Amino acid sequence: MRLLVVEDDVMVASGIKLGLMQAGYTVDCLPSAEQAEQALRTDSFDAAIVDIGLPGADGLELTRRLRADGHTMPVLILTARDALRDRVQGLDLGADDYMVKPFELPELLARLRALLRRSQAATSAVLAFGPVAMDTALRRVTLAGQPVDLGPREWSVLEYLLLQAPKPAAKDRMLQALTGWDKEMTPNAIEVYVSRLRSKLEPAGVALRAIRGFGYRLEMAPDSDLAPPA
Repeated sequence: MRLLVVEDDVMVASGIKLGLMQAGYTVDCLPSAEQAEQALRTDSFDAAIVDIGLPGADGLELTRRLRADGHTMPVLILTARDALRDRVQGLDLGADDYMVKPFELPELLARLRALLRRSQAATSAVLAFGPVAMDTALRRVTLAGQPVDLGPREWSVLEYLLLQAPKPAAKDRMLQALTGWDKEMTPNAIEVYVSRLRSKLEPAGVALRAIRGFGYRLEMAPDSDLAPPA
């Protein structure tokens, strides 16, 4: 999952980015609403964390503009302003949640997980497909009840596949989930992580099918007991 943090305080932004990256997210930070709008014209993000007190247009105005421009990603306002008027205004302008500084990282992560589940029409912290179960809160994956070790990027690819299943997941979206502006990765690199996932999932009857020109889809292998009848 790729997140955008819009925060002009460098120390605060760095702290948020570090905490989110340790939780497995790809994170990009920008200090102003104007730069955020420009970035969103060319890049895709799964959610945004927005401070109100920004230079130029504030976070409330940024949220209003994002919704007016048709952006549907979850927006969490994170600010020192705790007045009821500010909270109501932020939510009315299109924010999905509102947290007041100082905050605790575990709560921020829990609220983000809830927003991301809602945006993907998932109702549980556990994403499942056949014998595969991913607990996004505990950061744990099991296959037929047995724990599976995944690297951070393998986790990100599998998470996108599970969120989209049984529909295919776009390769370019998975690429954006794996890398931000401070990293470079070629589309072919996705195939490396897909190959690693295949080697771990196929023994349990879960296939990872390539959709030419688009991406990949999780399927139950034809000889699996959980595969649908022909």
